Amino acid sequence: MHPMYFWKRARHEAHAQGACAHHGCGVAGGGGGGGGRGERFAAPPGDDFGHWGGGGGLGVRRPLRFLAHKLELKDPQVEELARILNELKTERAQAEVDDRRTLAAFADAVAGEAFDEARAKDGGEIRTKSAERLRDAVAKALAQIHAMLDPEQRNRLAYLIRTGVLTL
Repeated sequence: MHPMYFWKRARHEAHAQGACAHHGCGVAGGGGGGGGRGERFAAPPGDDFGHWGGGGGLGVRRPLRFLAHKLELKDPQVEELARILNELKTERAQAEVDDRRTLAAFADAVAGEAFDEARAKDGGEIRTKSAERLRDAVAKALAQIHAMLDPEQRNRLAYLIRTGVLTL
């Protein structure tokens, strides 16, 4: 089945019924309830979306749908972007596991009679290595996304990043 089939069908039906602007689907009328810049998709205040976290790893609730729309991606590009985002999502999930391991190590370090400096350093090492892996995964994903986009789409993506609509 085509990866964007259901989304395109639902969007088409919403447009045909005139419901898209009324329900704020973010496709018609410049982004639904937002100001046309994608605010509807931006991270709510206080969410930890600043490092490829949250709902989909790009600081928006549905990054594939959002980018497919904003960058006007063709179907093969959407498929490739889905693969890239899935890899990034997996790496982000591993970083969350590592973060829990780090906190457990810190807790173990302070739980005993004496402070366990070695255990605290182990926790710090886990955090550092996890951050490095995530950094590398983000750089790799950005390189892959850059390679699949045409120059106009790259400019749009850069604009979304610069304006804070899309956070990394």
